[in-house]
Amino acid sequence: MAALTAGAGPAAVDSGGPGREGTPGWTPTWALGRAVLLTGLLLIAAVLLGRVDLVVLATPFALGTAYALRRRPAAGPQLWLTADDGHLVEGGEVTATATVGNPEQAGYDLTVVRTRVSPWLRMTRVDFGGVRLEVARSGGADRPFVTSVPGGAAVDVALSGTARRWGRHPVGPAGARAAAAGGLLVSRATVVEPARVRVYPRTEPFDAVEAMPRAAGLVGAHHSRRPGEGGELAGVRVFAPGDRLRRIDWRVSLRARQLHVAATLSDRDAEVVVLLDVLAEAGRSGGIGGPASVLDTTVRAAAAIAEHYLHRGDRVSLLEYGPAARRLRPATGRRQYLTVLEWLLDIRAESSPHEPYDQVFGPHLLSSDALAVVLTPLLDERSAQMLARLARSGRFVVAVDTLPADLSPPRGEGWAEVAYRLWRLDRDTMIRQLREHGVPVVRWAGAGSLDEVLRDVARLATAPRAGAR
Repeated sequence: MAALTAGAGPAAVDSGGPGREGTPGWTPTWALGRAVLLTGLLLIAAVLLGRVDLVVLATPFALGTAYALRRRPAAGPQLWLTADDGHLVEGGEVTATATVGNPEQAGYDLTVVRTRVSPWLRMTRVDFGGVRLEVARSGGADRPFVTSVPGGAAVDVALSGTARRWGRHPVGPAGARAAAAGGLLVSRATVVEPARVRVYPRTEPFDAVEAMPRAAGLVGAHHSRRPGEGGELAGVRVFAPGDRLRRIDWRVSLRARQLHVAATLSDRDAEVVVLLDVLAEAGRSGGIGGPASVLDTTVRAAAAIAEHYLHRGDRVSLLEYGPAARRLRPATGRRQYLTVLEWLLDIRAESSPHEPYDQVFGPHLLSSDALAVVLTPLLDERSAQMLARLARSGRFVVAVDTLPADLSPPRGEGWAEVAYRLWRLDRDTMIRQLREHGVPVVRWAGAGSLDEVLRDVARLATAPRAGAR
């Protein structure tokens, strides 16, 4: 028996064995009632009227009913539900299987299987009992499928299609009912809980300049301003105890008649904090290939940024600016990237009347050397105030505008369009004020979105400060 396979490693999400609703058993159908009633009426009429021909007429109904009920099953159908749960990305192929089994020796004449499917899983192909169907419309797999199940066997109803949006999407619940004994008996419904399919956000190829505002780790790929064993030349100085002989610059040493060595800057890693503003949602999500909402852009951009910096060996952490105030600790490597993807699947937009600042940005959570990339639609005034506070605290902040560029004004009569224009003007003013406070605001546009702004932030970080001697 197949169980809806889900495979992120070879792993599967199973709804957990055969499900049942109510007491196992069978109930008579209207066909059995009509057969018994008609046989009884004919026999009674034969006795009252003394007509043998009515007995002959009732005999086929009685024999046919008895023959159909000679091997009636005792147990109802069993149902398993599994779903493909591998490293599935938006736009990838998703498969699910509902397996209906017959534990009895007597076969089921007819079995009806039906399962619900998330609207973000577009199941376009159904394969069951050797029959393959093409389903054109989205959600078309949410319909009954009829097949026969022999005794002691199982039949798979396989659904396949495309995952249209990131998240945890249910396949199910699923139910099955069977008819046996020539349609004279029908089973009670067997129902199983839904299986969950994890769909990870699709990341665009993202690249950024190597410049980082402040590389603070011990080893890494970024050039820091601290001397050490790196690859970038910082100058030439007099030889000192502890210097390596291979660092001696013989040309300078011969001219100065004193040993000199080439000084280099150390290569260090950096910490990147990706902050996700989830106080508001706007726009309508159309899944992969369709329009993107604020949450879609936020999740996909966070995944792309994390993938880029983790691939370079940097430490990446995630923070959620919202009521839940979730946090993912900084770490490096592929394991952290997979953890980031799992963490992003639980992102939800939640409004809150309370200020989440004190819960999220304690001094022990956000390092002063970290680069903070804030993904925000700037729909809430508290988001702008948070960015200004981060900038005043001396942290390196880059704000990424996730509001859809094609956001349409509300449809309505009266002052709706005018109010929308005024809101746009007010938001543009807020962005200008943030830039005056030293917070660069850039719209997310995939690869290269942060190149110029990161270069500017790194230049400001290395510039001499006013009053420094």
